Amino acid sequence: MTKHKFTVTAPRGMLPLLEDEFRQLGIKHYKVEVGSIRFTGSLKEAYQLCLWSRVAVRVLMPITHFLAETTEQLYDGIKHIPWEDHIDAEDTTLAVDFNSFRSKIHHTQFGAQKVKDAIVDRLRELSGSRPSVDLYQPDLRVNVYLKHNQAIVSIDLSGESLHKRGYRVSQTNAPLKEHLAAAILLSAEWPKLAREGWALLDPMCGSGTFLIEAAMIAADIAPGLQRDYFGFLYWKQHDKAAWQQLKADAERRRLSGLARLPVIVGGDQDKTAVAAAQSNIEAAGLNDRIQVIHRDVQQWSTVAQTLPEAGLLVSNPPYGQRIGETAALHEIYEDLGDLVNQQLPAWRTTLITDNAQLGKFTGLTLFDSKPFDNGPIACEVLSYRAPKPLRRDGKPVQQESMIAASPWDNARKTVSKKTAATSDPSLISGSMSAHAEMFANRLKKNARHLAKWARKNQLQCYRVYDADLPDYAVAIDIYGDYVHVQEYAPPANIDPLKASERLDEVMKVVPAVLAVAAENVVLKLRQKQRGTNQYEAQAALRQRFEVEENSLRFWINLTDYLDTGLFLDHRITRQMLAETARNKTFLNLFAYTGSATVYAAAGGAKSTTTVDMSNTYLGWAKDNMQLNGFVGEQHRYIRADILAWLDEQSTGDLRFDLIFVDPPTFSNSNKMEGVFDIQRDHITLLQKIAGLLTAEGEIFFSTNRRDFRLDTEALTGLQIKDISKATLPVDFERNPKIHYCWRIRKSA
Repeated sequence: MTKHKFTVTAPRGMLPLLEDEFRQLGIKHYKVEVGSIRFTGSLKEAYQLCLWSRVAVRVLMPITHFLAETTEQLYDGIKHIPWEDHIDAEDTTLAVDFNSFRSKIHHTQFGAQKVKDAIVDRLRELSGSRPSVDLYQPDLRVNVYLKHNQAIVSIDLSGESLHKRGYRVSQTNAPLKEHLAAAILLSAEWPKLAREGWALLDPMCGSGTFLIEAAMIAADIAPGLQRDYFGFLYWKQHDKAAWQQLKADAERRRLSGLARLPVIVGGDQDKTAVAAAQSNIEAAGLNDRIQVIHRDVQQWSTVAQTLPEAGLLVSNPPYGQRIGETAALHEIYEDLGDLVNQQLPAWRTTLITDNAQLGKFTGLTLFDSKPFDNGPIACEVLSYRAPKPLRRDGKPVQQESMIAASPWDNARKTVSKKTAATSDPSLISGSMSAHAEMFANRLKKNARHLAKWARKNQLQCYRVYDADLPDYAVAIDIYGDYVHVQEYAPPANIDPLKASERLDEVMKVVPAVLAVAAENVVLKLRQKQRGTNQYEAQAALRQRFEVEENSLRFWINLTDYLDTGLFLDHRITRQMLAETARNKTFLNLFAYTGSATVYAAAGGAKSTTTVDMSNTYLGWAKDNMQLNGFVGEQHRYIRADILAWLDEQSTGDLRFDLIFVDPPTFSNSNKMEGVFDIQRDHITLLQKIAGLLTAEGEIFFSTNRRDFRLDTEALTGLQIKDISKATLPVDFERNPKIHYCWRIRKSA
């Protein structure tokens, strides 16, 4: 892969945030300088920054540098560059940005003119044609920076400032620029707070910039996804395939992230500002996710009572330069402080101001201050502690019913318009492709058939669609009144943009066909998991609800993790465990949320031991047991690295009549030693487990690795029976490789 040098610029105060973005994107070879970060990498990495950076202004690709003490040297140096490699001469457009620092050529307009003349003259001499000038959105934007008489010539891959996201269709006076709003939110730890389900309020929202940027951050929406112009799009060396793949991935992440969006509310005393904010929110595709109301800052008490307990109030109050004497602003800051102190005491507050002294009138406790420029105005971002922060003990929030009973549901009912759910694919057929109608019809047919089967078998959770049509490679599971959609990663030979369009159609069809509200459909992107990714939370909303399976009850979480807490394909396997467990000692290894333990206890197990290396999953398993009334000393929960724990037990007297083991395919978690690979390590694992069996004991062993091969010859001294087909539920018949399962005993 060809490597290039790039320069990425950002305003004062934002370079540390830009460096964070470099790390998140996996860009390693970079150097932080004054006002910019230089790095060496691929075009794809430069495109990633154009698409995903929330704080960068420009992404430049230097192509040469030379001495330019005179206009003749500047002209000759520019003309010597092979511009025909970058732009065609005919029916194209060109623009030049020229800046000078401590150089003999200091007139920027004159310098830009000489650069443009040199490019045009070269192309005209080669072809007889020349590009025209377009200062707005040219096919090629050239950047020349003359520093100490050294001209650095770059292709501007961004084309125009990256703060232009594409959603601002309405303006108010002195609006906050998008990248500044994003930088303030990042500095206020909004990504972390949003993952934990904190709400956001801007009671002086103007044109809605904070609200939109906050939603894009929380929903993992690329800030450049809606832009229809970048400087590389018409550049002759543009890598179209890489760009299409990046855009498609970003679109899938957007669809998935919207399911995790917390409450975001704004308002303003100016009706014109409210209308502008609503227009911009609609242009951003978030009009059903963000609510804006016409309200003075002193009149938020009623709405504040409906908001979640924890949240972030962020605002850009008016500056003295804009409305007159600074003294007139005291009241505004006092009102903001009163709102937090009296109505939102567990909320943090972040404000941007040109006069930090005004912040004292809030009566809040300042804990951080950062310098940022709002255009030509030097400002400070002030962050205040919550007056009475909530106790954070790390325990899961206990919800007594469905997700609708989450801590902020009352707020959503108050400030959001719900979409009525109707089972009628015809409502969308007029705007959908013929392929989408085929998908809708297949989903409707499956749902009608499987719903009857589920009712008959007392199941609230089942799979209703599993990549039945190749163009719609998703798995769709019903969990009571909610739907969980998982996208299988599209094959490399599939047009990524087409795959993204198909996924968008899925998310429109599913609510209509299955008669659920759109906000009750959660999308996950199913990728191959490596390293610690399999253990990382998708969010930390702690929204969980209760479902039933065979008269047993389980906690489900659709938003926070890649999986939901209940592997539906193991339904029959769990039933077999229950039928086998009476009066037996039961061991559940790699226990996850303990559903197998619940079934064993329900089947009359004498004792249960549940082992996992995750405290989160062990707590979840214990909650599932308690939900079904299984409590007492006979039920043990052990946090341990399974392999190390098995070694420890090998010299003891602990033995079990029934053992269930469903290991991960791969793991190198920092909580365990070494790397575990199920294909390579299953022989050693099963031999160790067999050592814990009683004479008549039995192991149920399962794996979901599709290409797994059990080495029966190496497992000497064991009787092995393949029960994979017998444990395949009706709703997974299309996917017979969803798991493999064996019953294993010691040989007589």
